Amino acid sequence: GTALILEAKRTVNAIDPDASLEFRTLAGQVDQSLSRERLLASLAGFFGGLAVLLAVVGLYGVTSYNMTRRRKEIGIRMALGAQQTRVLLSVLKEVAILMGIGLGIGLIATIGATRLLANFLYGVKANDVRMLSLAAAILALVAMMAGFLPAHKSSRQDPMEALREE
Repeated sequence: GTALILEAKRTVNAIDPDASLEFRTLAGQVDQSLSRERLLASLAGFFGGLAVLLAVVGLYGVTSYNMTRRRKEIGIRMALGAQQTRVLLSVLKEVAILMGIGLGIGLIATIGATRLLANFLYGVKANDVRMLSLAAAILALVAMMAGFLPAHKSSRQDPMEALREE
């Protein structure tokens, strides 16, 4: 390849010394032509990750606040004999309901928004069921993990300590 480039430059130089030639590989041209799309994809991935992080922090905060507010109620339940696992499952059930409502609203909004974004997608269906299912599963897993921490903490509290507060 290099010898051919040098020979082509020499031949063109012999014909017209003021002519300028530039040689690039096909891979280099493809990389250069796709740089904008790669940047947009990277930014979309970054902001998607940031959105998931904000959702986790928000859900953790709401669940933690709810557990603090219900500390006395949970203490009474545990003093009356409720098992830790039962309290934990009760709180996780509430988190699952919130998550289900959020996923339902998000799915409806996503289906509506993909119609607007369909022109920007290349080689991907706008409403790809596999990708929507994967995104929903990841969000559900993350939401349950964010809800588990305050629920676990509240289920391990000392009932007598919670009853003495006020």
